[in-house]
Amino acid sequence: MAKTVSVLNQKGGVGKTTTAVNLSAAVGALGKKVLLADIDPQGNSTSGYGINKRKLEYSSYSILMNEAKTSETIIHTGFENVDLIPANMDLAGAELELINVNEREKVLRNSLYEVWNNYDFIFLDCPPSLGLITLDALTASDTFIVPIQCEYYALEGLSQLMATVRKIKQLYNPYLGLEGVLLTMYDGRLNLTQQVVTEVKKFFPGKVYKTTIPRNVRLSEAPSFGQPVIYYDSQSKGAKAYMDLAREFLSRQ
Repeated sequence: MAKTVSVLNQKGGVGKTTTAVNLSAAVGALGKKVLLADIDPQGNSTSGYGINKRKLEYSSYSILMNEAKTSETIIHTGFENVDLIPANMDLAGAELELINVNEREKVLRNSLYEVWNNYDFIFLDCPPSLGLITLDALTASDTFIVPIQCEYYALEGLSQLMATVRKIKQLYNPYLGLEGVLLTMYDGRLNLTQQVVTEVKKFFPGKVYKTTIPRNVRLSEAPSFGQPVIYYDSQSKGAKAYMDLAREFLSRQ
């Protein structure tokens, strides 16, 4: 049975989708069978794997609206051991449509049952918000990863995120746990970076990954070529960092 891991932070621009795309690719390259579900209406994980969002027959919206089985939405990416449930802007209206659905917080979890035995890991790329889709993702997840940017406002909103997690544990998913916290856009030469690292380690004792993700041009370029960075430029700092993260992630399992 797959372990399901949400990648989330309600603050945008922290490397959430970059992490979802590249961690899933790196875990796949290390021999594990991976499904990445893009449940962010922006659909950036989908385009990050070179899938045309405008030509989708089915998407994660189809699952949430019960218009298709999960297995019908899955695309084989062509990258080693990685399948994808794509997303497009149809998903933007899903939160409103889910409001009147019975047990709406369990829709995603119930849909994923069908394919759980086909994968080692299912990663969920969540929207940058704490709405219904994120609630569904966390109800379906065993654990979650929080990418945090090494900048001044890094910890802003994290108290709210953790309060939401506590409520979800209490009401819907008592087994939900924090997988780890990932420091992104890391530049060890800056005093500010060191201050952020100290603060984050205080806030999440024992949960911060040793691996950090640097600012890297190749990481920024890779999505426009529809490739995870380990395939776009395997020798780049970004590719090496995500391979290191995948090894650290797997060593903790």
